[in-house]
Amino acid sequence: MKDAFGAPQSLLVLGGTSEIGLATARRLIARRTRTVWLAGRPSPALDEAAESLRALGADVRTVPFDALDTETHEERLGKLFAEGDIDLVLLAFGVLGDQTRDEAAPLAAVRVAQTNYTGAVSAGLVCAQTLQAQGHGSLVVLSSVAGERARRANFIYGSSKAGLDAFAQGLGDALHGTGVHVMVVRPGFVRSKMTEGLAEAPLATTPEAVATAIELGLRRRSETVWVPGALRVVMSALRHVPRPLFRRLPV
Repeated sequence: MKDAFGAPQSLLVLGGTSEIGLATARRLIARRTRTVWLAGRPSPALDEAAESLRALGADVRTVPFDALDTETHEERLGKLFAEGDIDLVLLAFGVLGDQTRDEAAPLAAVRVAQTNYTGAVSAGLVCAQTLQAQGHGSLVVLSSVAGERARRANFIYGSSKAGLDAFAQGLGDALHGTGVHVMVVRPGFVRSKMTEGLAEAPLATTPEAVATAIELGLRRRSETVWVPGALRVVMSALRHVPRPLFRRLPV
Protein backbone atom coordinates (compact mmCIF):
# COMPACT_ATOMS: atom_id res chain seq x y z
CA MET A 1 0.00 0.00 0.00
CA LYS A 2 1.01 3.62 -0.49
CA ASP A 3 1.95 5.86 2.37
CA ALA A 4 0.52 9.32 2.99
CA PHE A 5 2.87 10.76 0.42
CA GLY A 6 1.89 8.41 -2.39
CA ALA A 7 5.02 6.26 -2.37
CA PRO A 8 4.30 2.71 -3.58
CA GLN A 9 5.76 -0.33 -1.87
CA SER A 10 5.53 -2.38 -5.08
CA LEU A 11 6.11 -1.41 -8.70
CA LEU A 12 5.54 -3.11 -12.05
CA VAL A 13 7.37 -1.60 -15.01
CA LEU A 14 5.97 -2.68 -18.38
CA GLY A 15 8.95 -2.07 -20.59
CA GLY A 16 11.59 -3.21 -18.17
CA THR A 17 14.57 -1.69 -19.99
CA SER A 18 12.96 1.73 -20.46
CA GLU A 19 15.34 4.46 -19.31
CA ILE A 20 12.44 6.48 -17.93
CA GLY A 21 11.02 3.39 -16.25
CA LEU A 22 14.35 2.55 -14.59
CA ALA A 23 14.96 6.15 -13.54
CA THR A 24 11.52 6.15 -11.92
CA ALA A 25 12.22 2.85 -10.19
CA ARG A 26 15.50 4.18 -8.77
CA ARG A 27 13.79 7.27 -7.45
CA LEU A 28 10.98 5.29 -5.82
CA ILE A 29 13.35 2.72 -4.32
CA ALA A 30 15.19 5.58 -2.65
CA ARG A 31 11.93 6.45 -0.91
CA ARG A 32 9.91 3.36 -0.08
CA THR A 33 9.53 0.88 -2.94
CA ARG A 34 10.89 -2.54 -2.05
CA THR A 35 9.45 -4.91 -4.67
CA VAL A 36 9.92 -4.32 -8.40
CA TRP A 37 8.86 -6.38 -11.38
CA LEU A 38 10.56 -5.55 -14.68
CA ALA A 39 8.48 -6.88 -17.54
CA GLY A 40 10.05 -7.11 -20.97
CA ARG A 41 11.54 -9.37 -23.58
CA PRO A 42 14.19 -11.64 -22.03
CA SER A 43 17.61 -10.16 -22.78
CA PRO A 44 20.97 -9.34 -21.17
CA ALA A 45 19.78 -5.72 -20.95
CA LEU A 46 16.75 -6.75 -18.88
CA ASP A 47 18.94 -8.83 -16.57
CA GLU A 48 21.40 -5.96 -16.16
CA ALA A 49 18.57 -3.56 -15.36
CA ALA A 50 17.34 -5.91 -12.64
CA GLU A 51 20.81 -6.24 -11.13
CA SER A 52 21.24 -2.47 -11.05
CA LEU A 53 18.05 -2.11 -8.99
CA ARG A 54 18.92 -5.02 -6.70
CA ALA A 55 22.12 -3.16 -5.87
CA LEU A 56 19.90 -0.42 -4.42
CA GLY A 57 18.30 -2.84 -2.01
CA ALA A 58 15.10 -3.80 -3.82
CA ASP A 59 13.67 -7.26 -4.42
CA VAL A 60 13.64 -7.30 -8.23
CA ARG A 61 12.19 -9.93 -10.54
CA THR A 62 12.09 -10.08 -14.32
CA VAL A 63 8.97 -11.15 -16.18
CA PRO A 64 8.70 -12.16 -19.87
CA PHE A 65 6.47 -9.63 -21.61
CA ASP A 66 6.01 -8.68 -25.25
CA ALA A 67 3.76 -5.74 -26.10
CA LEU A 68 2.97 -7.30 -29.48
CA ASP A 69 1.96 -10.66 -28.01
CA THR A 70 -1.38 -9.42 -26.73
CA GLU A 71 -2.87 -12.91 -26.39
CA THR A 72 -0.51 -13.59 -23.47
CA HIS A 73 -1.07 -10.36 -21.54
CA GLU A 74 -4.01 -11.45 -19.45
CA GLU A 75 -2.41 -14.70 -18.34
CA ARG A 76 1.09 -13.38 -17.63
CA LEU A 77 0.08 -10.16 -15.94
CA GLY A 78 -2.68 -11.94 -14.05
CA LYS A 79 -0.10 -14.27 -12.51
CA LEU A 80 1.85 -11.29 -11.18
CA PHE A 81 -1.15 -9.79 -9.45
CA ALA A 82 -2.05 -13.22 -8.05
CA GLU A 83 1.23 -13.12 -6.09
CA GLY A 84 0.15 -10.01 -4.20
CA ASP A 85 -1.04 -6.44 -4.57
CA ILE A 86 0.86 -4.09 -6.88
CA ASP A 87 0.69 -0.44 -5.90
CA LEU A 88 1.97 1.11 -9.10
CA VAL A 89 2.05 0.02 -12.74
CA LEU A 90 4.21 2.11 -15.06
CA LEU A 91 3.39 1.55 -18.74
CA ALA A 92 6.71 2.58 -20.23
CA PHE A 93 7.18 0.56 -23.41
CA GLY A 94 7.14 2.10 -26.88
CA VAL A 95 9.08 2.49 -30.10
CA LEU A 96 9.94 5.63 -32.03
CA GLY A 97 10.27 4.06 -35.44
CA ASP A 98 11.85 5.72 -38.45
CA GLN A 99 9.40 8.06 -40.18
CA THR A 100 11.06 8.01 -43.59
CA ARG A 101 11.46 4.25 -43.62
CA ASP A 102 8.05 3.54 -42.15
CA GLU A 103 6.20 5.67 -44.71
CA ALA A 104 7.68 3.46 -47.43
CA ALA A 105 7.15 0.23 -45.47
CA PRO A 106 3.57 0.05 -44.17
CA LEU A 107 4.25 -3.11 -42.17
CA ALA A 108 6.94 -1.25 -40.22
CA ALA A 109 4.48 1.56 -39.55
CA VAL A 110 1.93 -0.98 -38.35
CA ARG A 111 4.48 -2.37 -35.92
CA VAL A 112 4.92 1.08 -34.39
CA ALA A 113 1.16 1.48 -34.05
CA GLN A 114 0.66 -2.00 -32.62
CA THR A 115 3.42 -1.58 -30.06
CA ASN A 116 2.57 1.94 -28.92
CA TYR A 117 -1.20 1.71 -29.07
CA THR A 118 -2.63 -1.80 -29.43
CA GLY A 119 -0.17 -3.38 -27.01
CA ALA A 120 -0.73 -0.56 -24.53
CA VAL A 121 -4.52 -0.87 -24.75
CA SER A 122 -4.28 -4.59 -24.04
CA ALA A 123 -1.84 -4.33 -21.14
CA GLY A 124 -3.52 -1.21 -19.79
CA LEU A 125 -6.93 -2.83 -19.59
CA VAL A 126 -5.58 -5.99 -17.98
CA CYS A 127 -3.77 -3.96 -15.33
CA ALA A 128 -6.70 -1.63 -14.78
CA GLN A 129 -9.04 -4.55 -14.12
CA THR A 130 -6.67 -6.14 -11.63
CA LEU A 131 -5.94 -2.85 -9.87
CA GLN A 132 -9.68 -2.28 -9.56
CA ALA A 133 -10.16 -5.79 -8.19
CA GLN A 134 -7.56 -5.18 -5.47
CA GLY A 135 -9.23 -1.85 -4.68
CA HIS A 136 -6.26 0.50 -4.99
CA GLY A 137 -3.24 1.42 -7.06
CA SER A 138 -1.99 3.75 -9.76
CA LEU A 139 -1.47 3.27 -13.48
CA VAL A 140 1.04 5.69 -14.99
CA VAL A 141 1.02 5.86 -18.79
CA LEU A 142 3.95 7.36 -20.70
CA SER A 143 2.42 9.36 -23.53
CA SER A 144 4.22 12.13 -25.45
CA VAL A 145 3.76 15.71 -26.57
CA ALA A 146 4.05 14.22 -30.08
CA GLY A 147 0.48 13.05 -29.64
CA GLU A 148 -0.85 16.57 -29.14
CA ARG A 149 -0.72 17.42 -32.84
CA ALA A 150 0.54 15.35 -35.76
CA ARG A 151 3.72 16.72 -37.31
CA ARG A 152 5.09 15.92 -40.74
CA ALA A 153 8.35 14.76 -39.22
CA ASN A 154 6.86 12.00 -37.04
CA PHE A 155 3.14 11.62 -37.66
CA ILE A 156 3.24 7.81 -37.48
CA TYR A 157 4.71 7.83 -33.98
CA GLY A 158 2.67 10.89 -33.03
CA SER A 159 -0.61 9.32 -34.11
CA SER A 160 0.09 6.20 -32.05
CA LYS A 161 0.75 8.35 -28.99
CA ALA A 162 -2.37 10.41 -29.67
CA GLY A 163 -4.41 7.23 -29.57
CA LEU A 164 -2.68 6.07 -26.40
CA ASP A 165 -3.22 9.43 -24.72
CA ALA A 166 -6.94 9.46 -25.52
CA PHE A 167 -7.28 5.86 -24.31
CA ALA A 168 -5.52 6.61 -21.03
CA GLN A 169 -7.65 9.69 -20.37
CA GLY A 170 -10.83 7.73 -21.00
CA LEU A 171 -9.62 4.88 -18.82
CA GLY A 172 -8.93 7.35 -16.03
CA ASP A 173 -12.48 8.65 -16.29
CA ALA A 174 -13.87 5.11 -16.28
CA LEU A 175 -11.94 4.28 -13.11
CA HIS A 176 -12.74 7.49 -11.27
CA GLY A 177 -14.10 6.68 -7.82
CA THR A 178 -12.88 3.07 -7.83
CA GLY A 179 -9.70 3.71 -5.85
CA VAL A 180 -7.53 3.40 -8.96
CA HIS A 181 -5.60 6.46 -10.11
CA VAL A 182 -4.57 6.90 -13.76
CA MET A 183 -1.90 9.47 -14.62
CA VAL A 184 -0.87 10.43 -18.16
CA VAL A 185 2.70 11.69 -18.55
CA ARG A 186 3.57 13.80 -21.61
CA PRO A 187 7.32 14.30 -21.95
CA GLY A 188 8.88 16.31 -24.73
CA PHE A 189 12.13 15.29 -26.39
CA VAL A 190 13.94 13.00 -23.94
CA ARG A 191 17.70 12.55 -24.23
CA SER A 192 17.93 8.77 -24.30
CA LYS A 193 19.10 5.83 -26.38
CA MET A 194 15.82 5.98 -28.30
CA THR A 195 16.53 9.52 -29.51
CA GLU A 196 20.28 9.15 -29.87
CA GLY A 197 21.47 10.72 -33.12
CA LEU A 198 18.35 12.85 -33.58
CA ALA A 199 18.41 16.64 -33.62
CA GLU A 200 17.49 17.83 -30.14
CA ALA A 201 14.19 19.69 -29.84
CA PRO A 202 13.69 22.79 -27.69
CA LEU A 203 12.87 22.14 -24.02
CA ALA A 204 14.58 18.75 -24.16
CA THR A 205 14.57 16.77 -20.93
CA THR A 206 16.13 13.67 -19.37
CA PRO A 207 14.82 10.35 -18.01
CA GLU A 208 15.70 11.53 -14.51
CA ALA A 209 13.66 14.71 -14.91
CA VAL A 210 10.68 12.69 -16.13
CA ALA A 211 11.07 10.37 -13.14
CA THR A 212 11.06 13.35 -10.78
CA ALA A 213 7.88 14.65 -12.42
CA ILE A 214 6.25 11.22 -12.12
CA GLU A 215 7.01 11.01 -8.41
CA LEU A 216 5.65 14.51 -7.81
CA GLY A 217 2.56 13.74 -9.87
CA LEU A 218 1.89 10.61 -7.81
CA ARG A 219 2.17 12.57 -4.58
CA ARG A 220 -0.28 15.16 -5.92
CA ARG A 221 -2.50 12.52 -7.54
CA SER A 222 -2.26 14.45 -10.79
CA GLU A 223 -4.14 13.23 -13.84
CA THR A 224 -1.81 14.79 -16.42
CA VAL A 225 1.87 15.66 -16.13
CA TRP A 226 3.91 17.64 -18.70
CA VAL A 227 7.70 17.38 -18.72
CA PRO A 228 8.95 20.06 -18.66
CA GLY A 229 5.89 21.94 -17.44
CA ALA A 230 6.40 24.77 -19.95
CA LEU A 231 5.38 22.41 -22.76
CA ARG A 232 1.78 22.65 -21.63
CA VAL A 233 1.65 26.28 -22.73
CA VAL A 234 3.67 25.66 -25.90
CA MET A 235 1.47 22.81 -27.08
CA SER A 236 -1.70 24.66 -26.20
CA ALA A 237 -0.60 27.38 -28.62
CA LEU A 238 0.54 24.94 -31.33
CA ARG A 239 -2.79 23.11 -31.27
CA HIS A 240 -4.52 26.28 -32.48
CA VAL A 241 -2.10 27.30 -35.22
CA PRO A 242 -3.88 27.15 -38.64
CA ARG A 243 -2.74 24.15 -40.69
CA PRO A 244 -1.30 26.16 -43.61
CA LEU A 245 0.94 28.01 -41.14
CA PHE A 246 1.66 24.91 -39.04
CA ARG A 247 3.05 23.13 -42.12
CA ARG A 248 5.66 25.86 -42.47
CA LEU A 249 6.83 25.79 -38.86
CA PRO A 250 10.17 24.05 -38.09
CA VAL A 251 8.59 21.59 -35.66
